Amino acid sequence: MSVLEIKDLHVRINDPEDQASREILKGVNLTLNTGETHAIMGPNGTGKSTLAETIMGNPSYEVTQGDVLIDGRSLIKLPVDERARAGLFLAMQYPVEIKGITNLEFMRAAINARRADDDQMSIRDFLAELDKNLAFLNMSESMARRYLNEGFSGGEKKRNEILQLMMIKPKFAMLDEIDSGLDIDALQVVAKGVNSMAAPDFGTLIITHYQRLLNYIKPDFVHVMMDGRIVKTGDAQLAIKLEDEGYAGLRDELGIKANLVDDDVTEAKSDDH
Repeated sequence: MSVLEIKDLHVRINDPEDQASREILKGVNLTLNTGETHAIMGPNGTGKSTLAETIMGNPSYEVTQGDVLIDGRSLIKLPVDERARAGLFLAMQYPVEIKGITNLEFMRAAINARRADDDQMSIRDFLAELDKNLAFLNMSESMARRYLNEGFSGGEKKRNEILQLMMIKPKFAMLDEIDSGLDIDALQVVAKGVNSMAAPDFGTLIITHYQRLLNYIKPDFVHVMMDGRIVKTGDAQLAIKLEDEGYAGLRDELGIKANLVDDDVTEAKSDDH
């Protein structure tokens, strides 16, 4: 078993619009073990995507206090590529297009970057695994030979993120709004891919606004973020309650002063880079 720990994490970002530094995460604590599925929900602007980006090492976010560890090893000073080698994977909310690099080349390089020089995956084994996963996700073989995400629809980009996940097989995957913009058929395929990864040596952190994804991927724990902190943790029933009642009641119950309407504006500026 491996453990991903977030300890008292405080993070700020410089806002180019007002030329000021703003604190987004204000003391996040979370422990994720392999074999577990965690979901993080919350209103816009509360720091959900910032948390994922910070764990992965996005240099736009400055850690001012706290730590992120895998199996006791601090990742805070490591660049993104070393965090990936340590076992982290981020399915981005807005996957970028990269011309000149095919999906096939990208995935094989990512796989072999995590292996020793004398244990590189052969092209034969890679293609066999790729063909199996393409079929499982109902993706055409031609997508593997296209440039990374170039010309892909939103749904194709999300499926491609899950294809990468299934090929790379990290210890921990963070899925940042992997359900956004998906119709019900694409959502079911994406969920099927995530569920196929379930294993004692794999853990998942799902960031979502909507309970509908959790109809297909059953979380062991649901966490609610508000005002840069995790303010409540429960099981899958908590997500259903939030879907029915919204966040305002919980905010008032906990005495949190954050304005949920203003938070929508905040996230557009900072939380979902």
